[in-house]
Amino acid sequence: MTSRADAIVLIGPMGAGKTSIGKRVAKALGVAFYDSDVAVVRAHGPIEALFATHGEGHFRALEREAVRAGLDAGGVVSLGGGAVLDPATRAALDAHRVVLLTVEPQVVAGRVRDSARPLLAGADAMARWSEIYAERLPLYEQLADVVFDTSHGPLQNVVDDIVAWARSTEEEER
Repeated sequence: MTSRADAIVLIGPMGAGKTSIGKRVAKALGVAFYDSDVAVVRAHGPIEALFATHGEGHFRALEREAVRAGLDAGGVVSLGGGAVLDPATRAALDAHRVVLLTVEPQVVAGRVRDSARPLLAGADAMARWSEIYAERLPLYEQLADVVFDTSHGPLQNVVDDIVAWARSTEEEER
């Protein structure tokens, strides 16, 4: 097996729990946590404003740089749902362990309700979420080393499963 970088990367749709799960996984593993969306907001302002003022293309360029910085830092890295759309980001993920978090549409409805997510703006946010998820799912599945569903049960169970998987893949690479 080839040696891979030490980052554990969480990908998946909006509302799958990448940030909340990622923070807990990082704490359990004793490593840093990095969220690409948070990094973009800290450096450039609210995502909604970036979309409104400069468009999605500009946001995706900023996101690509934030993802690169997170991957370089290692630890647990949570990517925004659309980060996988960028070919350079997808190529960079080859060197890392990638976890896909999935969630059922009926569960995510409560998680994204009243959110300011620009891609869900409009009359039927859940129809838009389902459309976006269907478009991105093939990329998510192509990139993922392992998949965990966050729809049911305590999120801590998913955290524990990811930690166990991460530790087992570390041992395999030694």
